[in-house]
Amino acid sequence: MASADMAPAEAGLPLQGVTVMVTRPAHQAEPFCHMVEAAGGQALRFPVLAILEPGDVGALNALIDRLEEFHVAVFVSPNAVARTMNLIHARRTLPEGLRLATVGLKSAKALERFGHRVHICPPNRFDSEALLEEPELQDVQGKNIVIFRGDGGRELLGATLTARGARVTFAETYRRGMPDTDTGRLLRQWSRGDIHVMTITSAEGLRNLYEMVGQAGRLWLRNTPLVVGCERMLDTAREMGFRESPVVADDPSDESMLVAVQKWAEKRKQTHE
Repeated sequence: MASADMAPAEAGLPLQGVTVMVTRPAHQAEPFCHMVEAAGGQALRFPVLAILEPGDVGALNALIDRLEEFHVAVFVSPNAVARTMNLIHARRTLPEGLRLATVGLKSAKALERFGHRVHICPPNRFDSEALLEEPELQDVQGKNIVIFRGDGGRELLGATLTARGARVTFAETYRRGMPDTDTGRLLRQWSRGDIHVMTITSAEGLRNLYEMVGQAGRLWLRNTPLVVGCERMLDTAREMGFRESPVVADDPSDESMLVAVQKWAEKRKQTHE
């Protein structure tokens, strides 16, 4: 395990000597962990969100059976894509006229792996605001739009489309929960100074982590540099009393998060020279 004093970075290995705490759900973390390790770092896997089955699969299946009624289907995350498309493919084919929209490129790629072309996807920013700027979602008066998402979540997308005259239906395809994880190892590594930076891609995940580590771990948590996937998480980190302002990646994709971690590592290296 790396020591608190980071070893000098070797050529081509920008994260040499850096331990990165990766908090993505367990089934999504491995690609990013491999990227961290390929860059010379060590990845500490500590999921802070569990993806669970939806509360009412019957209602979701009933909605899937009447997809012909909808003009646009929006998928807010790769989890929404995977959970929904597995159910759809088990029951039927997609209606030919249904337009598919995603909040980000990662969700678009997930749909493409299921064999479907995405019609509406913002190319640069991966949030609801960017999707709402797409031309095809400006004039939606009288259109039926279904939004596939997890339980809860932001209301901006549905509220704005409704204000534009659309009839919006939410379909909750999964539930988010707090993993039942033993935090003992994490606390021991924190106490030794073995965790240099952590990555978080959702405010809910950061709140879960805050609860998971308990009173004993919150001081270490607040003093650990944080790389986040969007600007909105700055307020959450500020509320929790983080010592340093988080580094914000361009978007929550693995590639952008890695770039942000590497920028943090380079800045840290410069301050220690």
